[in-house]
This record gives sequence, structure tokens and C-alpha cells, in this order.
Amino acid sequence: MTYDLLFALVAFAFVSSITPGPNNLMLMASGANFGFARTIPHMLGVALGFTLMVVLVGAGLMQLFDLYPVSYTILKAGSVVYLLWLAWKIARASEPGTGTAGGTPMTFLQASAFQWVNPKAWAMALTAISAYAPTRDMGAVLLVAVIFGAVNLPSVSTWTVLGQKIRVILTNPARLRAFNITMALLLVATLFPVIYG
Repeated sequence: MTYDLLFALVAFAFVSSITPGPNNLMLMASGANFGFARTIPHMLGVALGFTLMVVLVGAGLMQLFDLYPVSYTILKAGSVVYLLWLAWKIARASEPGTGTAGGTPMTFLQASAFQWVNPKAWAMALTAISAYAPTRDMGAVLLVAVIFGAVNLPSVSTWTVLGQKIRVILTNPARLRAFNITMALLLVATLFPVIYG
């Protein structure tokens, strides 16, 4: 890979990782509701789960959509249903420390598994492999995955810190509820490109 292509890959990884999407909105909500430390497993699940996803997409999952186009439709439908459920869960998140419904952050495994139904993650992985490892040579696929892993973790951490900083103004239950509902609605809004795109 040339230096120009490597720079383009890093730029693509950064822009696609730092911009709003389901992962970042959920991490911001988690940072606001649970703080940075309790959100670390969620952040690591996103970063490592997505890195693994890139490797597996490059290793052959991409051809599955070419061979069986209906599999992509099934993936989209499953993604929509799951994101709607997550939005509902975020909207119902409880006040920090109350321990009521919705009072636990996403675990490492949940966040890793979420990548497989996250429409933005699929778009990022498919684009990254198509553009930066088109021959699907395993060395190139691993390089793309490592670059994404290195760029993704600091990017998603930024959203968690932002949520944690917002937490100081969310001490009032009404403001916290409004914030959680707003995050849930924004998460639902990320579905419009999936449904209508």
C-alpha cells in the first residue's frame, strides 16, 4: 500500500469513526448515564468487534451478499428492529445510580455483537475493503482492520467523554429524561439512510 493510499485509509477511518452513528450516539448516552469507567467495556466492544468484522468481511463475507442478495435484505430488516429496540431502551434509561430499568451499560460482548446489526458498521467495513483492499489479499485486509482498530477506539472514546461531560448538566431527572429521549430519537434517525437509501 502506498503512503498516499495509507493516508487516505487513515482519513476514511477517522471520518467514518468520529461522525455520528449508532455506536457513537449509544456511547454518548452511556457516558452520560453511567460515566466513562463503566462504559469502557462498551467502547472496547465497539473497537475490537468492528476490527474483527473488517477482517471477516475481507476474508469472504462480502461475497455472501453477491451470491445471496436476500441476505442483505434480511440483515437490513434485523438491523432496523434491533436499533428500534435499543432506542427504546435508551429512552427508558434510568437516572444514574437508581438501578431501575435500563440501568446497566452495554457489555463488551453485547457491543461486539452489535456491530453485526449496525448498518453504519456494515457500510464502513464494505467500503473499507472495497476501496483499500480490493484484491482481498489477507495482508491488505489485516492492515485495513488494524488501521480501523487504531483509529476507532480514540474516536469512540471521544463520544463517551462528551457524554460524561454532559452528565454534569443532567443531574435533574427531567433533563436526563429529555437527553435520553433525544439520543433515542437521533438513533432512530440513523435508520433513515438504511430504510430509504
